[in-house]
Amino acid sequence: MKVLLLENIHDVARDALVDAGFEVETRSGALDEAELISALEGVDLLGIRSKTKVTQAVIAARPELKAVGAFCIGTNQIDLDAAAQAGTVVFNAPFSNTRSVVELALGEIISLARHLTDKNAALHAGVWDKSAKGAHEVRGRTLGIVGYGNIGAQLSVVAEAFGMHVSFYDLEDKLPLGNAKKCDTLDELLETCETITLHVDGRAGNAGTFGAEQFAKMRPRSLFLNLSRGFVVDLEALRDNLVSGHIAGAAVDVFPSEPKKAGDPFENCLQGIPNVILTPHVGGSTEEAQYDIGRYVAGKLRDWADTGATSMSVNVPAVAAPVAAGSTRILHLHKNVPGVLARVNTILSEGDVNIDSQQLSTKGEYGYAVTDLASNLPADTEQRLRDLPETVEVRVIVTA
Repeated sequence: MKVLLLENIHDVARDALVDAGFEVETRSGALDEAELISALEGVDLLGIRSKTKVTQAVIAARPELKAVGAFCIGTNQIDLDAAAQAGTVVFNAPFSNTRSVVELALGEIISLARHLTDKNAALHAGVWDKSAKGAHEVRGRTLGIVGYGNIGAQLSVVAEAFGMHVSFYDLEDKLPLGNAKKCDTLDELLETCETITLHVDGRAGNAGTFGAEQFAKMRPRSLFLNLSRGFVVDLEALRDNLVSGHIAGAAVDVFPSEPKKAGDPFENCLQGIPNVILTPHVGGSTEEAQYDIGRYVAGKLRDWADTGATSMSVNVPAVAAPVAAGSTRILHLHKNVPGVLARVNTILSEGDVNIDSQQLSTKGEYGYAVTDLASNLPADTEQRLRDLPETVEVRVIVTA
């Protein structure tokens, strides 16, 4: 199989896939839709980060694309429904860069509370500005976390270790860790915390959810951070509140529109405002995180290619089953309607095929059956399975 890795994915991913026998091509930057369609000719597996968009048009143009690995947390850059309909399996790395984002958030909270970026800029400009005015410890202050997932929950624990009080708000009912306090509404969080940090996911419903109305409800001279998704925050509204002094400082790592590659120009309405930290989407960009992400997602792509394993896939049912040596395995992704498995087994029975083991997992509109056989597959059986009206994709693996 051929693999295309884009956007400076860590070399550990390339090395792992090459060692597993794949043909691997790497490119440094992101590709637009037309470029991606062209580059995917003959490609079975694709690896991207957050900039390359795998749209419905891309998937329709390259139906031979079998799997996509998002070497990051978010998958909103991929049309997951279109991928599932085409039988293209999608994986991501939901945990690997959690610690890196947490450390950046906490470092920025301390930097904003102490006005360190302004002090640093003044000293580089030759101005000795030794003053405690407006500088505060974070100990004893209340951190409000919007989104209590993997990152928000870990930040909660680490912030408590620094002596901060922690409150959080999440659309789902989450168990508080440590002494964290769950807020019933976003308004309650905004009105009771001195620092607000966003760690929400990329679902479409989160677009534009933090704007002028939410900033107005924050406590005067609060701090604000967004290390989640660029489309969540109205940056013009944030700018207005920074200029007015209502918000005392902000750190932003993600933007509604971002350059495709390192070195491209960047302009934003927050540039030049005191006590504002702007970083180029580097929340998860540490050597440790990128190594772990590269190893993890490459492993998922390898396991899918070798065994059909879909454990931790974000768009198809999850099945994790080691394959025995010398066996034939049928992977059958299908529409989740009654009777499909019975029809699959009828076709196998008519081919005088004995089943060693079988697993079925369903998720939403799709079912995924993994069937191990005690004998070889008759010549016409794979095509008969493909011809079933419920079939999305069929793949046969024969192990040595």
